[in-house]
Amino acid sequence: MLEKIEKDKMFVSNQGWLRSRFHFSFAEYRDYDNMKFGVLRVLNDDIVHPQSGFPMHPHRDMEIISYIVEGEMTHKDSMGNEKTLHRGDVQYMSAGEGIYHSEYNNHKTDDLRLLQIWILPPRKGLSKIYDDASFGYEERKNRLLHIVSDEEGDAKVKIHQNVNIYVCELDAGRNILHSIKENRQLYFVQIEGTADVNGLHPQGTLHVDSGDAIKITQESRLHISALSDAHFLFIEMKAH
Repeated sequence: MLEKIEKDKMFVSNQGWLRSRFHFSFAEYRDYDNMKFGVLRVLNDDIVHPQSGFPMHPHRDMEIISYIVEGEMTHKDSMGNEKTLHRGDVQYMSAGEGIYHSEYNNHKTDDLRLLQIWILPPRKGLSKIYDDASFGYEERKNRLLHIVSDEEGDAKVKIHQNVNIYVCELDAGRNILHSIKENRQLYFVQIEGTADVNGLHPQGTLHVDSGDAIKITQESRLHISALSDAHFLFIEMKAH
């Protein structure tokens, strides 16, 4: 089953320095019928304007992943970590029993765009962890790049929860196929460009544009055809 979520139907928050599109109920957006998808609790498509950002603030009992789409993001936290990340880079923070952090766009002229992803941990009180990884364009060009896995997986960034995150930048006219294991589900985000998803499926092909998403359940494969240069990410997890 494929359920498309159009970006124009998502809640958008504009605080001046920050523009966010919320995939799920979060902050000032309240929708008790749209709280999560499996263990995926938050997915925000954020644009942070130059020389602004999120000041130091607390989190606990959440696994937080940032995927940088454009620009640069500078992270600082109460564990002493400080890092500036760029397009294609990934940052992970397990808030555990409690952590403070800030995220800033210190660039003078360019916006920062990132996907902010919150995953529910398998249990409360897990150890605090900070990690990040840089990936080159060639690593995700016309191939699926495994950027996040659980502790037994093979991705560079490992989290406590049993999820996998993949990204790809697929040239126009190219196709890619991913097999979905039994009792697993996917949340697919079209970051840039346009694509058709699951062509030749009995349910029919879904066309997605930049910002759209798809909830994918009870399927055995994911087939993406790029109609233009397409940049996408998907989160694979246990079916709920």
